[in-house]
Amino acid sequence: MNGKSVELVGVTMVFDGFTAVYPTDLSIPAGEFHSILGPSGCGKTTLLRILSGFQRPSGGHVLIGGEAVDHLPANRRPTAMIFQSLALFPRMSVRENVAFGLEARGVAKRERLARADELLALVALETHADKKPDQLSGGQRQRVAVARALAVEPAVLCLDEPLSALDLKLRQHMRSELRALQKRTGVTFIYITHDQGEALTMSDRISVMNRGRIEQVGTPTDIYDAPATAFVAGFVGEQNVFTGRVTTVEDGYARIDGPGGSFTGRRTPEIAPGDQAVLMVRPERTGLVAADAAGVNRLSARVEGRELEGPYLNLVTRDATGRRIVLHLSNDGRAHPTEGAATIGFRPEDAIVMPAEARPAPAAEA
Repeated sequence: MNGKSVELVGVTMVFDGFTAVYPTDLSIPAGEFHSILGPSGCGKTTLLRILSGFQRPSGGHVLIGGEAVDHLPANRRPTAMIFQSLALFPRMSVRENVAFGLEARGVAKRERLARADELLALVALETHADKKPDQLSGGQRQRVAVARALAVEPAVLCLDEPLSALDLKLRQHMRSELRALQKRTGVTFIYITHDQGEALTMSDRISVMNRGRIEQVGTPTDIYDAPATAFVAGFVGEQNVFTGRVTTVEDGYARIDGPGGSFTGRRTPEIAPGDQAVLMVRPERTGLVAADAAGVNRLSARVEGRELEGPYLNLVTRDATGRRIVLHLSNDGRAHPTEGAATIGFRPEDAIVMPAEARPAPAAEA
């Protein structure tokens, strides 16, 4: 199988006066695992339905492999789609489910069943071919849905939150399986999710979407370590947030003065002296430091308690202003305070300063 590139040019969608997707440009190279990440209602599923031909856009064009497909219905596009519900046929065997798309295209029975067996071997379900879907586990049903979609040899496979109904451990397992399968087939995967963990672990690149607009496109490292907007910074992972006015800007850094102290971080290009700003630093980049530690932003706080997350623990603190500041620490056996005064700190290069009007988004669902 071979994937094809996907390009959206000025794609927009308006429903009864409500703009679900603002004019959007997006280029996805052939063979890429590309996730579109965002909260419910941001327009990501609408964008996927437009791409796959289930929704006609209000404006703009869709190109697959460099060719416009605006005039083609879903069943004539080189795409396949896996919905959250999976939509397997309960009375058909696993083999018949996988072969169904080929039957609809007029492929002879012997050929389509042989192809179904090849794909079931690809997803390690060849010994389950004669079972019904309700005899399989959730992860196995997920793999049947992938095999059925691949049977029609799509150049682009669209997946709309397919793991959301699975439990945490199975979701984590299926992330690895889907990623490995995508690499083996070379098909272009476009994956819709609200789960930052899925997007970060599986994707070559991620588009972060908010209120009908894509705010940033980049690798998982780009998105997490260098967010372009406060929404991206807050939605992809957690942040400790400090507010204040910018006092100095120098060598790519900005210093803010505000409640609780003065702090320095990397600045976004639009920041200038006198601006109201927010400084954000991730909990795992915030730690306990010596009261006289040099080269770091420091502040006094009081430890209120800790929250254990297995290999990690969250140390919950509050500063003199009442601001909640969380430290995400490794549960490595070292003793950590559970209450009392402490000095916490973070390096300027681990923090980012952005305009105050762009407040960070709430963290994504885990």
